[in-house]
Amino acid sequence: MQHLDLQVVRRALEWSLAGQRVWLCTVLATYGSAPRAPGSLLAVNTDGQWIGSLSGGCVEEDFLERVAEGAFDDAVGVVRYGEGDDPRSRVSLPCGGVLDVLVETLESDCDVQAHLRELESALLGRRRLIREVDLASGARSLLDDREQGVRVEREVDRVRLRIGAAQRLLLAGYSSVAQACAEFAVGLGFEVILCDPRDEVLEGVVLENVEIRRQLPSVFIADGGCHSDTAVVALTHDPRIDDLAMMEAVRTEAFYIGVMGSLQTSRKRFERLRRIGGLGDAELARIHAPIGLNLGSKTPAEIALAVLADILRIRSGIARDKL
Repeated sequence: MQHLDLQVVRRALEWSLAGQRVWLCTVLATYGSAPRAPGSLLAVNTDGQWIGSLSGGCVEEDFLERVAEGAFDDAVGVVRYGEGDDPRSRVSLPCGGVLDVLVETLESDCDVQAHLRELESALLGRRRLIREVDLASGARSLLDDREQGVRVEREVDRVRLRIGAAQRLLLAGYSSVAQACAEFAVGLGFEVILCDPRDEVLEGVVLENVEIRRQLPSVFIADGGCHSDTAVVALTHDPRIDDLAMMEAVRTEAFYIGVMGSLQTSRKRFERLRRIGGLGDAELARIHAPIGLNLGSKTPAEIALAVLADILRIRSGIARDKL
């Protein structure tokens, strides 16, 4: 499943290399009902070709008309859709939603193309970046991103946009909880990969929009299956799968690592990981065990909800005591 934003950046680069001006649009904020999350991208060229999405249709159509009318010739601007106070907004969003969009005019030059190549590298998972845009001049800069946080931070004179690979959920082993996690994660826009070498367990298993690999999760992880935007969760209660996955996961840049089990089971697991895996305190501290928020979950769906909620908490940079 290819990251839509990666497709947008690659197409924008192709257009720029072909000598075309490109308008790059980024969702900054949504209020009320809006189908696309902050950070989502759309690109348009001088021929009216476009790729990506801001709203699912109505905003894109209006924006294309505005580009043809020459309404976005400045280097940078912010337009609000769905609110009558903005004279450039001619669209009413469903259910009274409001959408703030950053619009950048990218000329066909070497600096723009180098910038787009850096974004492509980040979206491929090679690094994580913070993209800073000056709202007065349109000047752009890139910084290394070394922590999790919200995708868009807006100040009076600039915006900061986190750029990284598609959020990936790696499910170490199949179970009823793993299935529920997969379904929730797909709905949340994650790239979901399930690894399990047990043919008898996977027999008849069909998960829509989930990549299923019949191999040990630890092998997939060791072969480079994790990047810094990956969450690794082990939900089988089988130490041959769960423990090995944890041993490999802590050696990666995965932003979330968790394994299912009670407090007693987790203590025994940590003892094994110390004794057999040679893991130290710093590595064990990265493992969320028991996994997930304490919601009193009992059923597979409830446990999956607690797991995904905790992953989203970490991804957004929210401390547990701030919930």
